[in-house]
Amino acid sequence: YQRRVRDEPQLSLAMIRRGGLRLHRSFASVARPTRASRFSAVEESDVAAMRAIVGDNNVLVDSADTAAYREDWLRKYTASSNSTLVVRPKTTEQVANVLAHCNKRKLAVVPQGGNTGLVGGSVPVHDEVVLSLSRMNKVLDFDASSSVVVCEAGVVLEQLDHYLGERGHTVPLDLGAKGSCQVGGNVSTNAGGIRFLRYGSLHGSVAGIEAVLANGETLDLLTGVRKDNTGYDLKQLFIGAEGTLGVVTKVAIVAPPQPQAVCVALFCRAVV
Repeated sequence: YQRRVRDEPQLSLAMIRRGGLRLHRSFASVARPTRASRFSAVEESDVAAMRAIVGDNNVLVDSADTAAYREDWLRKYTASSNSTLVVRPKTTEQVANVLAHCNKRKLAVVPQGGNTGLVGGSVPVHDEVVLSLSRMNKVLDFDASSSVVVCEAGVVLEQLDHYLGERGHTVPLDLGAKGSCQVGGNVSTNAGGIRFLRYGSLHGSVAGIEAVLANGETLDLLTGVRKDNTGYDLKQLFIGAEGTLGVVTKVAIVAPPQPQAVCVALFCRAVV
């Protein structure tokens, strides 16, 4: 993915699509598209509706409070508007209500996890509503017999690894940003990392997901069954979809046993 971007520096990335809501971002240029007129602007009634859904303390409108949500950690991508509405739901039901309202009002939405990406996919372009999943941070269940752990999308990867490590298991994924990246974002981007060669991609490790579609409908594919041959395997469509099909709210992941030993190899190349 990064090689394609490097070889084609003007490649335009369609990062977000929500039932017709699409944003484009150029990787190599700060040029941004004109704000589409079909999108509505956030009004006071929208802010009031969000406060009614998630509570006053979980709706951010002040530019100082929303600054961290409007910019990526490299400070390469920044929203063009300071008037960003940030909504921080706690439950799947709240996510569904937020998206249903935005869909009805034609408000563009940007889901955001740990905001650790390198291509600006979680940063608004103009004045989109930022849907932060950071408060959905609970590990819900772990079945030692099937080695499947179920957690919410906002769980930080390193915290999940520590939780499993105490139980003799590990996450089949490890990243440099593990201290701040979130599991929902990992699944949505099909993140790889240094354990990829050992455990493979998340397409094989994710046992199930729960996702909310743009119209607020909840899709429950959260099965802990390791083998399920019934019907379409819809969860695979959401893994690596980068939020184009829906917002991932819960994930069931197969957690392999923790390695008994770790070996480090150092490869050197002699320069003559």
